Amino acid sequence: MKDRIFESKENYLETILVLFNRNGEVRSVDIASEMEFSKPSVSVAMKNLRADGCINVDENGYITLTDKGKEIAERVYERHLLFTDWLISLGVPADIAAEDACRIEHDLSAESFSAIKNFIVKHDPDLG
Repeated sequence: MKDRIFESKENYLETILVLFNRNGEVRSVDIASEMEFSKPSVSVAMKNLRADGCINVDENGYITLTDKGKEIAERVYERHLLFTDWLISLGVPADIAAEDACRIEHDLSAESFSAIKNFIVKHDPDLG
């Protein structure tokens, strides 16, 4: 199981990706609003993500993912979408499916995710 610090990092990067895709730009205040976190908490996280080489912040406070950050964000988001859609297809209510997908997406190995994804797509190509 991954530590909670890494899971938090993945959640922030995934949120940046989602917000950028939705709005075309991302600032710390957008992240705080989306994640329902305090602005100081987000500020500390952005400092850490920048130090880790996962994001860039320009002089106007706009946040972009580096290649490293984008790779992590896209991996987590792919897992999130697949698990959410799959759970919904099994009859789980959408809000619960999204919450459960968020838990599953962080702790699964690449090998297990690949096997599950292949199984799901084989049995329901619309979910792939």
